Amino acid sequence: MAEENLNMNKIYMKIPLERVGALVGVKGGTKAELEKGTGTRITIDGKSGEVLIEAPVGCPDPSEILRARDIVTAVGRGFSPLKASRLFSDGQLLEVIDLKQVIGDSQNKLTRLKGRVIGENGKTWKLIEQLASVSLSVYGHTIALIGDYEEMRVAKEAVEMLLRGCMHGTVYKYLNKEHLELKKRKFLLWEPRIEIKPAEEKPKVKKKRKKKAGVKE
Repeated sequence: MAEENLNMNKIYMKIPLERVGALVGVKGGTKAELEKGTGTRITIDGKSGEVLIEAPVGCPDPSEILRARDIVTAVGRGFSPLKASRLFSDGQLLEVIDLKQVIGDSQNKLTRLKGRVIGENGKTWKLIEQLASVSLSVYGHTIALIGDYEEMRVAKEAVEMLLRGCMHGTVYKYLNKEHLELKKRKFLLWEPRIEIKPAEEKPKVKKKRKKKAGVKE
């Protein structure tokens, strides 16, 4: 995982050397876009994988340095810069599950668990992304997810079910069920509210009684 040292307006991190090229981008394009999008300055050491993120003094939004940190972490954990850019949007979260904390240093167990999350020909991986509307990366000894709070909740539970040894069919049923719930929530969230006002009653007009001819009142 990316190592980091947080110090006020500076964050020191380290990512795998093989991910440095993805973070820099063609002619530095990815790095430049990240700096522009977060208002930070990023220095990358191509020999060590060390990354320094700096926020300018008086930065109007100090949280942007944390956004830059999450995007750097996402690229470092195997996401393409395009998928990592999802974190530019408010409400998008990054979750990194370290498999070493689950199974220790056993390479055989690591390979087996990663295989369960990926599935045959990537089937399980694709279903988690499609049904939970997240982006998923299986890289090294980590599994990383990007999504909003509800999407993340569903995807993380599906991954943890697989890590606990649940059958793939059981996990697929769970994902299908939660997929429908997510769609319902989003529909209710974006459905325009139409206020129906009660029809106004017209004031009753009293009719004047006609006098009958020859009848005195």
